[in-house]
Amino acid sequence: MNAMTDIPAEPQLRVRRRRGSSGRARRMTLLRRLLVVAMCLGAFAVAILAFRSVVSNRIDPAAARESLARAQAYLKANNASAARSQAFSAVRADPKWGEASLMLARADLMLDEGVAGEAALRRAIDNGVDPKRTVALMAHAILLQGDPRRAIVESRKAPEADRLYALRVQTRAYATGGNLAAAQEAAMAAVRLAPESADAWTELGRFRFNAGDIVGAIEAASKAVDLDKGNTDALLLRGELVRTQYGLSASLPWFEAALKRDPYRHAALIQYAATLGDVGRTRDMLAVTRKAMEAHPLSPQAFYLQAVLAARAQNFDLARQLLQRAGGGIAGLPGGVLLGGTLDMADGNYQRAIEKFRYLVSQQPMNITARKLLAAALLRSDASKNGIDTLRPVVARGDADSYALTLVARGYERIGERAFAAQYFDRAAYPARDGSVWFSSDDALPMLSAAAAKAPTDDPRAMIPLIRGMIEHGDTAQALAKAKEIAGRNPGAPAAHSLVGDTLMLMKRPADAVPYYKAAASIRFDEPTMLRLVEALDKAGQRQDASNALALFLSQNPLDLAALRLSAAWQAAAGDYDAAIDSLEAIRLRIGDRDAGLLAELAYAYAAVGEPERAAHYADAAYAIAPSNPAVAGALGWTLARSGDTAGGIEALEKAVTIAPRHPMLRWQLAQAYVDAGRKADAKTQARAAIAIPGFAEKGAAEALLAKAE
Repeated sequence: MNAMTDIPAEPQLRVRRRRGSSGRARRMTLLRRLLVVAMCLGAFAVAILAFRSVVSNRIDPAAARESLARAQAYLKANNASAARSQAFSAVRADPKWGEASLMLARADLMLDEGVAGEAALRRAIDNGVDPKRTVALMAHAILLQGDPRRAIVESRKAPEADRLYALRVQTRAYATGGNLAAAQEAAMAAVRLAPESADAWTELGRFRFNAGDIVGAIEAASKAVDLDKGNTDALLLRGELVRTQYGLSASLPWFEAALKRDPYRHAALIQYAATLGDVGRTRDMLAVTRKAMEAHPLSPQAFYLQAVLAARAQNFDLARQLLQRAGGGIAGLPGGVLLGGTLDMADGNYQRAIEKFRYLVSQQPMNITARKLLAAALLRSDASKNGIDTLRPVVARGDADSYALTLVARGYERIGERAFAAQYFDRAAYPARDGSVWFSSDDALPMLSAAAAKAPTDDPRAMIPLIRGMIEHGDTAQALAKAKEIAGRNPGAPAAHSLVGDTLMLMKRPADAVPYYKAAASIRFDEPTMLRLVEALDKAGQRQDASNALALFLSQNPLDLAALRLSAAWQAAAGDYDAAIDSLEAIRLRIGDRDAGLLAELAYAYAAVGEPERAAHYADAAYAIAPSNPAVAGALGWTLARSGDTAGGIEALEKAVTIAPRHPMLRWQLAQAYVDAGRKADAKTQARAAIAIPGFAEKGAAEALLAKAE
């Protein structure tokens, strides 16, 4: 069949009939069309009437007034989150009421929502609010959106009634732009204008805190809390300062007080979560970050904290995903760069890790952690010389840790410099460290003097390179005088007091350094200050005071690795091995099972409390990681000897002594193993060698062994 024969006959007949009655058909078609149009118009009219009815029911001025009153009460009670919710209800109840939009803008700005705040302000103006009433608020919104210059210009247009608000905006804007003098002037003007305003004192405290004047910040924040014990911003600032001054645990009640006032204040939730994580309350930390995401569903800070938590749990894939969701703003910050590089290393992407760590070291040349990570990544990518160069300033310090020293030793091993490798392995084996010092200066003294002359006289950080240069050139008296001058001009800056203490320590005057370190610790009791104070007290013969300072720090910072490690060393030295085990196990839970030195210390501690099997387990694990480390070989030898395998113990201890012949404790342990094996002559040789090495702590026991062996 063709196409025509496929067409059914009935439709053709219908076509012929329509052709025969075309006029009637056209009339019927027109009628039907008119009927359809009429029906559509009717439906449209009904829809319009329904819409008007809905709109008239939606606009509820009375409900809007009630919501606005509740918003004002919440704002007065320092609960900006609830105030914003009620203000939004007021706007929804009466969208054309400008006062509702103005209240919504105030709440948004208190919550640091610049874009939302500006949008609400523009709606308020469009709905009859006098633009003059919005000037200071608009300046704040502009500042929150990252334009401090325009914020300052706008704030100067504010009427006299809003001058206090405008001065607070100017304080932040000038500080953001780097004009600290103008920022301080604006902050002080605000306090003079309204001496009973907690907000003004909080603004002054925040400025001083960011400027490094911790004492001044504490005074201002305390004044703000005294004026208004429920001021959320003041409580949050006080918590941050207490964390700086006293420690993590002491700050938690302040953050909790702020959140009691405003349970969904994002800034307080983030500070609280970060502090909980640092004290080891990880479940609570996770719960708080989730609550922060209820306030800000895409909170980059919450994603970052969750990424840190995932990385600590060794869930690197999840950590990487969370860090990506945090965005470039967080990933570009030092903590984000450090975490991102660490995740790259865990993934075996050493080149990307090198790029991140190299950038961080360029921004923070004194960041020792970043340098060690960069060196490790370089070594793993077969760039050993570059890794050694990266750590050169670190291992030049007397307090270089065993990990940094081992990395350098490994680097020298890989390039065939076994003599240098042995030297650094030897240093890595020693538990004792010399005093901490700063990095040396790369610039000549005249250049440093010229640079210091151009810097502000009230900034202690600008003078530090000059003082370093003076000390390196042997002019310690002038350096000390300059350091004391800076501390005198900046009594509220802990760095200034530490600078005097560092100078005195380099002059071998630890007792004189103690008061300056105590002054610094009374302002900022962080890890570097604690380590300086403990070292000075110990070297000044005040071991009990040093121990008390360390214990106080650990009570506030129970997971601080440096403090735990120092505490474990002292506990072991005092014979309190059970306490040392607790400290060392706490470290292991934080950093995992890849630190050979830590595992060796655990082996010694468990051997000392009579648990040879567990001691041997840790010693074997340490030896599998670092068989060339003399401290590790010594731990294996000692645990074998204590468990009855004298021959195996002697073999491992002899290897350790060969690698680190100047380590007195290794020789002393070998001497005791020789005694157990009946090799008295060899035992005496090792005991005498140990006694001849300065710093040997078991001299009395070694002399007794010699006397007994005669």
